[in-house]
Amino acid sequence: MDKVILHCDLNSFFASASCLNHPELQRVPVAVCGDVKKRHGIILAKNQLAKRAGVKTAQAVWEAQQTCPGLVMVPPEYQLYMELSETVKHIYERYTGKIEPFGIDECWLDVTPARITKDYGTQLAHEIRRTIRRETGLTVSVGVSWNKIFAKLGSDYRKPDAVTVISRENYQKIAWPLPSSELLYVGRATKKKLDRVGINTIGEIATSPELLLKSLLGKNGLTLHAFANGNDMSPVQPVDHTYGVKGIGNSMTTKHDLTNDIEVKQAFLILCEMVAYRARKKKLQGSVVGIYLRDKDLTHITRQVSLPRPTFIADEMVNYAMTLYKANWDAAQRPIRSIGIRIHKLSPIGKYTQLSFLDPKHIYLQNLEYTKDDINRRFGKQAITRACLLSTKVAESNPEEQHVVHPLSFFRR
Repeated sequence: MDKVILHCDLNSFFASASCLNHPELQRVPVAVCGDVKKRHGIILAKNQLAKRAGVKTAQAVWEAQQTCPGLVMVPPEYQLYMELSETVKHIYERYTGKIEPFGIDECWLDVTPARITKDYGTQLAHEIRRTIRRETGLTVSVGVSWNKIFAKLGSDYRKPDAVTVISRENYQKIAWPLPSSELLYVGRATKKKLDRVGINTIGEIATSPELLLKSLLGKNGLTLHAFANGNDMSPVQPVDHTYGVKGIGNSMTTKHDLTNDIEVKQAFLILCEMVAYRARKKKLQGSVVGIYLRDKDLTHITRQVSLPRPTFIADEMVNYAMTLYKANWDAAQRPIRSIGIRIHKLSPIGKYTQLSFLDPKHIYLQNLEYTKDDINRRFGKQAITRACLLSTKVAESNPEEQHVVHPLSFFRR
């Protein structure tokens, strides 16, 4: 029996939430944008009026103002977004406990009933859509399918405030004519490789020889072939409520480009201190460390490494991050504008960890971290500062002010 999977995507979420919080903005083109002075001068979200005027997400602020002279700019209101996101998730919980967040404004829901009746998924999707609009003022687009990939395609297919069903009967008609970039995990680099061999649509991915796709993209080629044919059987995976998160990460856009290894390490130190502290606060440790690097041209990479043992120690995270960085990037050749760190594959501290008396440094670092936590709790977060950060401009970039904390979907791009 096929499952009934919904993908719910809140429409223009940041901009819609800000307009709800400021009713005077309801009838004007609005864009949520970053702080130009802090080098965040891009459009983060726009409402429907701004979209119709040609404003685009990730567009430079000055360019958006030229495109839409009457555009009203508002700063992000992250606390509002988090609160509204939680409110919507509580609505989803009325229908199912199987909810997998995909960022702050998107979720998959497995609503498979014991006995599936005709149009069950469609009717439920419309009920959820109407409930969200009535209780929050937000609109949501919902995709309905038997798998997660096509459900997400459905939520993207018609916006705003719409329901699209992609079934076994119609998926070739709806999904296959779409550009390859509409398929989840086909990014810019993958699209370029596909374009070079004349594969431009999802249907062409689906009907291309698997050997060709594997030679072109490695194992990812086989995965995309399966996705395009609707053969994604991955389950909706609720956040583990024991841990509350699947990963813990932070990133920041620095006030000036990082151009050498010393600056990169200083940035990782700032971020790893925050990530390690948050992990210890939740009594968690991570078995995988991942990094995110982006240059001024918005070209980015993500890389990760599995650890020989889980860690919640900032210095160990920094060492792994620098190893990944040095193997994949040279800041002297490609200055870094945005940088991030994440740990995942979490487990409780003390579990699955074999300590060794032959490695006293690890035990020493653990005790040091706990001592730092005690001092910071008593005297404030700035009670202890690393000496190497006292006279560097990198420390002026504050990821806490930027609020780029990534509890779940960091690096899923």
